[in-house]
Amino acid sequence: MPAAPGDLRVKALRRFALSITILTVLGHLFLGFEQAPVTPVVTLLLGYALDLALETLQARSEGRPPAFLGGFRRLVDYLLPTHIGALACAMLLYGNSSPWPYLFAIAAAVASRHILRIRVDGRPRHVLNPSNAGIALTLVLFPWVSIAPPYQFTAGISGALDWLLPLGVLMAGTLLNGKLTGKMPLILGWLGGFVGQALLRAVFFDHDFVAALLPMTGLAFILFTNYMITDPGTTPRSRANQVWFGLCAAAVYGLLVLAHVSYGLFLALVITCAFRAALLLAGRRRPARAARRLHLKEAA
Repeated sequence: MPAAPGDLRVKALRRFALSITILTVLGHLFLGFEQAPVTPVVTLLLGYALDLALETLQARSEGRPPAFLGGFRRLVDYLLPTHIGALACAMLLYGNSSPWPYLFAIAAAVASRHILRIRVDGRPRHVLNPSNAGIALTLVLFPWVSIAPPYQFTAGISGALDWLLPLGVLMAGTLLNGKLTGKMPLILGWLGGFVGQALLRAVFFDHDFVAALLPMTGLAFILFTNYMITDPGTTPRSRANQVWFGLCAAAVYGLLVLAHVSYGLFLALVITCAFRAALLLAGRRRPARAARRLHLKEAA
């Protein structure tokens, strides 16, 4: 019997959480992460506390029990998205010696997950990828904060490990998405669109084609592709819509590059998620308008 979608989602979240936890530990012990080792700890603690507090308040306002009640395992599973988001913010941002950019990023990420919601299939769902939204907002509001330097992922290793580590992360992410999230069409759309926008920039704007493809060789791009853009909660389910989502994100990235906007990957995903949310809201309003017009005709 095939597993239910909810079961697959929890399994995927557990694998995501385990993967990013192992990478964080290895990064601070061996790879050369630039952030202070305490950064992921304080980011996790704030993320957990804020998520539990907001869920408690929301549950009270809706007259239901908090989603994390029901035993330790349920609590752990509930906190998995926040765990992943907190470690992503702590890993991908660089705010010098200050902890505040990381704390702001995870606070924004958790808040977006609880506040920016629309109803999809009768259930409220968050519309922005939480960790990506937190990272993007931090980069926009604090110009002195940057994305962590790419070399931090391999600064402490050399030789064959320089390419074995990215290859291992790529294989693990591909297997996870292929078996559990079902987001391979989205990944293929994103990668195909990324190559397409690089080609169009080379043909029409005299950009160097190879240079435009260089971001694809970095571990940060691999992490973004396998662990961020594939977020099940903020991406389409159908294969065709997944492909269009990936192509749209790549197209927005290309436009941001042409506009000389930094950090195009993260901003492109925020814009694409917001565009999808607008389409979902427009789709909901159409039947409501039609029903209203029908009601007025019958009343007349």
